[in-house]
Amino acid sequence: MTDSPAHPAHWPAPLAHGAVDATVTVPGSKSVTNRGLVLAALAAEPGWLRRPLRSRDTLLMAEALRAMGVGIEEGIGPDGSGEAWRIIPAGLHGPATVDVGNAGTVMRFLPPVAALADGPIRFDGDPRSYERPLHGVINGLRALGARIDDDGRGALPLTVHGGGALDGGPVSIDASSSSQFVSSLLLSAPRFNQGVEVRHTGSTLPSLPHILMTVDMLRAAGAQVDTPESGGEPNVWRIAPSALLGRDLTVEPDLSNAQPFLAAALITGGRVTVPDWPERTTQPGDALREIFTTMGGSCELTAQGLVFTGTGRIHGIDVDLGDVGELTPGIAAVAALADSESVLRGVAHLRLHETDRLAALTKEINALGGDVTETADGLRIRPRPLHGGVFHTYHDHRMATAGAIIGLAVDGVRIENVGTTAKTLPDFTDMWTGMLGPVPEAAPARRV
Repeated sequence: MTDSPAHPAHWPAPLAHGAVDATVTVPGSKSVTNRGLVLAALAAEPGWLRRPLRSRDTLLMAEALRAMGVGIEEGIGPDGSGEAWRIIPAGLHGPATVDVGNAGTVMRFLPPVAALADGPIRFDGDPRSYERPLHGVINGLRALGARIDDDGRGALPLTVHGGGALDGGPVSIDASSSSQFVSSLLLSAPRFNQGVEVRHTGSTLPSLPHILMTVDMLRAAGAQVDTPESGGEPNVWRIAPSALLGRDLTVEPDLSNAQPFLAAALITGGRVTVPDWPERTTQPGDALREIFTTMGGSCELTAQGLVFTGTGRIHGIDVDLGDVGELTPGIAAVAALADSESVLRGVAHLRLHETDRLAALTKEINALGGDVTETADGLRIRPRPLHGGVFHTYHDHRMATAGAIIGLAVDGVRIENVGTTAKTLPDFTDMWTGMLGPVPEAAPARRV
């Protein structure tokens, strides 16, 4: 990213000058938007996606599907209620090249779609994408009859030689490093000739709520899914071949992206309202209600949305985040400001995310005076007085928001490449400063 007035190379994270009191409208869920795009592209009829997230990851997904022949029209919904995308399924075809950026959903959800296309589909992306695991998807697709050239890397870049159809059937994969391996095969499975039976063979399965999200969305699109939660065999998901319905889907707010704003209420002893927080959801971000309450806040689900209130005191926490690993950077940032030690467990798989998040959090918080140590599967955080400095992001959007959280309470924190938040939250800096409001006149000027 290049330096610009809007996003300087080192963005000064604003210091909170009092209790936050704001309503923050969070854009749509990336996870729901990208799953919705895939299911709509594979449907038997056109569908609508209302209030989609427009961010780097979702635009990469839309462009990839367009490259394979899917029609995606961006505009206003038929009732004039706001932005909506019209998805028009078509015969999937190559040759085409897909840029995955560093989006796990794009690099993992689309190779099975490409196997259904007629012709070769090449996948490439950012340098970091070459280091992220894809073996579960590649090996699984090969076992189901797909032809894939990856030069034995088990990673990008690769080419899927689509034959217009895929046999499908039973397949065993190890999804210990990413639940997206399971979701990727399930999303396209209704279009496989025999459907699919996915058996997870690993010892752990991170981010289970994201698999539940995939299953819920498949069922809503008309798929028949047998899961462990519905009385099926443990770690086995079965989907019968069927046509998918074209849906009119409204995307929920991205609850994980609400995290920094809720953290602001917790840290400043203020109040933040997030409109349209769903009463029932499979989004991992919903766990913030319990986690941040344990750390010293309180919340209430009202007609206006989720109202979260802090007391200004932050307590340490001992918590297993295996199902909600994406929340770890924000929780670690809050824990660094707490009044007691925190232990974050169950997140060894974060070493394979946009960056090695455990190493990155340890290095960056400690560079500000913190005391963070890595454990086998997480972090141990002992609060210490922190000081200003540059907080590096490693092209990871959640590292950028973690740095901004710390900057609320620590003067002089500067976020390197805050623009990486465009991956899932393009307007983050404007939303952040808008939440904080104008700086009181009596406050001293910041020196950067």
